[in-house]
Amino acid sequence: MNHFFIYFAEIKILVILHLILNSIQQMKNFNKSYILGISMVSAMGGLLFGYDWVVIGGAKPFYERFFDITTSANLQAWAMSAALIGCVIGAVTSGVVSDKFGRKWPLLLSAFLFTFSSIGTGIASSYSIFIAFRIIGGVGIGLASALSPMYIAEVAPSHLRGRFVSLNQLTIVIGILAAQVINLLIAEKVPDGATDEFIRASWNGQMGWRWMFYACAIPSAAFFLLTFLLPESPRWLIKAGKSDKAFPTLKKIGGEEYAREEMGNIRATLSDATEKTDFKLLFHPKYRVVLVIGIVLAVFQQWCGINTVFNYAEEIFTAAGYGVSDTLFNIVITGSVNLIFTLVAMFTVDKWGRKKLMILGAVGLGITYILLGSAFYFQLKGIAVLSLVVIAIAIYAMSLAPIVWVILSEIFPNRIRGAAMALATFALWVACFILTYTFPLLNASLGAAGTFWVYAAICLISFVFILMKLPETTGKSLEALENELVK
Repeated sequence: MNHFFIYFAEIKILVILHLILNSIQQMKNFNKSYILGISMVSAMGGLLFGYDWVVIGGAKPFYERFFDITTSANLQAWAMSAALIGCVIGAVTSGVVSDKFGRKWPLLLSAFLFTFSSIGTGIASSYSIFIAFRIIGGVGIGLASALSPMYIAEVAPSHLRGRFVSLNQLTIVIGILAAQVINLLIAEKVPDGATDEFIRASWNGQMGWRWMFYACAIPSAAFFLLTFLLPESPRWLIKAGKSDKAFPTLKKIGGEEYAREEMGNIRATLSDATEKTDFKLLFHPKYRVVLVIGIVLAVFQQWCGINTVFNYAEEIFTAAGYGVSDTLFNIVITGSVNLIFTLVAMFTVDKWGRKKLMILGAVGLGITYILLGSAFYFQLKGIAVLSLVVIAIAIYAMSLAPIVWVILSEIFPNRIRGAAMALATFALWVACFILTYTFPLLNASLGAAGTFWVYAAICLISFVFILMKLPETTGKSLEALENELVK
């Protein structure tokens, strides 16, 4: 079975590379290999974001026994949520550091933090040390989640920007699936009915969960080294008064004519900008609309509830009648579906449009959650619940997961992009913390049925907001969007 998943993963990676290479044939007048190369290096931040975010779900049954926290709901919730504190810190910090130092060096910092936290979490000998390193890793996630899509949006041609920014979401999903497969490969089979004492004394309880975290150090180190090869974002360079350094990068992307045109467009939106962005500008009335749209979409991406499936898979699948080993297998199934439908999103985002996909996500998840809640209410078990969970993940993967990041990376004006992206990402991670921390509480008070019905209501309310307030951004340059959205 393990060999099957390795082979399956290899096949999917080959398919992904083929689809990406095929899609960039549309870039007739652009340096395809250069744009793809720098986008993929930047998107490694998404890969590590996905791995670090999900690896804890597979390690959960084992580190909880090791640290003896199975009887404390608060300690369990804090272990799952601690990284989100770091995410909030990283998101807030990203605005300051990206405006002051550019996009490249903060990405380098996030790569270092991923490497440091992977090793530190694995060697943790106490619950407190474990929590400390999870927070450090969270800072890396917060930085990467804001900076990777923003960097790609600033270097990609406008007619393919959605697809290239979706590359970041694709790497997030690959990171998620990698964590799920590695967890499955590392963990030894747990006998049905195994006691906490048995699991704690087993290889899984003593060493297995550590290696799940250690494994992230290898791609983290690769990301750290490869980031040195990235050019700085030309839009940030022009904003910082370093146009002479921006021109060679733009020329390498699309040729001399493209570089001159882009520099003119960028300068037109930065005519009164200085190197330092005043965060008070975020609250200027002319930016109010785009900020509200960005923050609402960021919060909705989390409060739609799908991340509970990744973080609390044990509880959800246990309620559906699955054991620990079956749950690890089911998690890999959800990760595979996540990856397949992210690929669907990559090749529909620039064809169908952002708004249509967001509407599809809100309505589709709302209906699926109503059915999933009903399945729990009528105490359906096994395949019925698994099928609905898989459908929910498929809908999320081709809509809200990638499209929110695409929209956030493109709607904010050049002058405030770093600060606005930081604010929206801050809102996203605060919403994620609330979601992650409250799921056990909602589950205890409302049951699984009531909890998913709450998420259904949120999805349907968000559908109304998207329908009425979200503009279509597909195929427009960042500067054209700024002229349209900022009055």
